[in-house]
Amino acid sequence: MKLLALLLTLACVVNAQTTHLLPFASSGNTIELAVANTSSLSASEITVRVTNTPLWLRFDATAQRIASLRAEEEVPVSFNFAVDNSAPVNQLHTLRFEITSPGGERWTKAITVAIAPPEQFELFQNYPNPFNPTTTVSYQLSSDSRVSLKVFDLLGREVATLVQENQPAGFHQTTFDAGALSSGTYVYQLVTTGEHGDQRILRKTMLLLK
Repeated sequence: MKLLALLLTLACVVNAQTTHLLPFASSGNTIELAVANTSSLSASEITVRVTNTPLWLRFDATAQRIASLRAEEEVPVSFNFAVDNSAPVNQLHTLRFEITSPGGERWTKAITVAIAPPEQFELFQNYPNPFNPTTTVSYQLSSDSRVSLKVFDLLGREVATLVQENQPAGFHQTTFDAGALSSGTYVYQLVTTGEHGDQRILRKTMLLLK
């Protein structure tokens, strides 16, 4: 008996690419593996398993079973997965799919994936809000940027600098400790500057209750 993984496609990408781009912070994605029995004998209890999975890639199930595979038959096997927002953007990662038979035969198919940058530059509402005395501020960058994240009171006076550095595209978060401040409403401002000098500014308010 000879089994051969003939085809591996990603529903969310162009199959001709050597590196398959996966959408950032997404769910409902599917990898479909077509398994073909190229021998003249039937096979049964074939297991297809995905391995070398990073923590930021969550599969609904990491193994699928083919109960029966007739001679010269090809069957699809689907793996559904979600991408966490903690996934590193633009970094290559290799996924491996192992096909095993009850007799101990084993075949492996490897693909290279990378996470596409977020489509939008976004500043999220802090959590918790209201807060006392700490809260988390999170945001996402659609490209590598120089980031400035500051907090101001309602008179426009700067009370804290949370981030002042270059950061890669993707999801980021930081903690704001307002233990030394008085109760009230504060404004947090995110300013990003791209490699060509293009600048984006977003602001939101937060409520400190002591």
